[in-house]
Amino acid sequence: MSKQAFISTDCASIRITNDVGEDSRHILEAEERDAVNAALAVNRPLLIWGEPGIGKSQLAKAVAQELKRVFIPFVADAHTEPRDLLWSLDAVARLAEAQIQNPHCPDRDAVAVKKFIVPGVLWWALNWQSAKDFVAQQTVGGCQHQPPAYDASTCDPHNGVVVLIDEIDKADSSVPNGLLEALGSNRFHPQGLDKAVESGKVRPLVIITTNRERSLPDAFMRRCLSLHLAFPESEQAQFAFLVKRGKANFPQLDVTTVLEPAADMLVTDRAYAKANHLHPLPGQAEYFDLLRGVHHLQQHNPDVAVAEVMAQLQRFTYQKHPDYPRVPYEA
Repeated sequence: MSKQAFISTDCASIRITNDVGEDSRHILEAEERDAVNAALAVNRPLLIWGEPGIGKSQLAKAVAQELKRVFIPFVADAHTEPRDLLWSLDAVARLAEAQIQNPHCPDRDAVAVKKFIVPGVLWWALNWQSAKDFVAQQTVGGCQHQPPAYDASTCDPHNGVVVLIDEIDKADSSVPNGLLEALGSNRFHPQGLDKAVESGKVRPLVIITTNRERSLPDAFMRRCLSLHLAFPESEQAQFAFLVKRGKANFPQLDVTTVLEPAADMLVTDRAYAKANHLHPLPGQAEYFDLLRGVHHLQQHNPDVAVAEVMAQLQRFTYQKHPDYPRVPYEA
């Protein structure tokens, strides 16, 4: 087993590409760093709780960037099945192969299940070389499945993989239950194969997020370490939390005329929404959206006052709930 790499104690922020394709900085709090290092040390998945937009998925991407590991995301939904993360069956290709067989003398080996298995994200994460070798020999109809895409200038499969299983609470409870063996023993056995898939030299870091829309099975919880990312409670702490991240991600915007007023607006709108049960509450993601909008709209039309731009964006970013009271819109 290769020597494990950890997040350095002096790592305070990590540059990543955000979900809209722009450069961003993830502010790495000490608790986040320690939770990630603990998961790496004990070889357990890290389950991250927190409201939408708090930065759960961004943390996974930032960790992969810092450790120079390949980042593989998987978003769970109501249609996700337990084996989807481990392997899948290319049923379309198998049917096509069956249809070209001689019905009087079919080649059963040509339609064997093992010839149409496609490695899932956890297969690639556990043993990249195994998955790579497997797909190299799985040429069906002139097509071949490819490894997950990654930037070779910033990461290397030899350093390991960070897998993000996003919003696992949206999936049926059979999904986390179906991952117990793979996550607990770092191995699983795909249907039709002679050998199990086992962890390679560098074990993966599996980061799982939940918005708590559905409770997770106890057996699954016991196999994970747990980190709760919470938006600050007090308005003063909320203001400081937002401005700190605004400075790191939008250094081109003025603190006194944009970052601080935008934070004040969000704190006020969040308090109103919370008091009136208007969910989801605006948070870090909405703050970034407003700042991004200010930056681009000011470049497009610099003659418009920044306060006016923020007021226009506020109703679309912070006040999303349809029951939020609004004055008639004036363009």
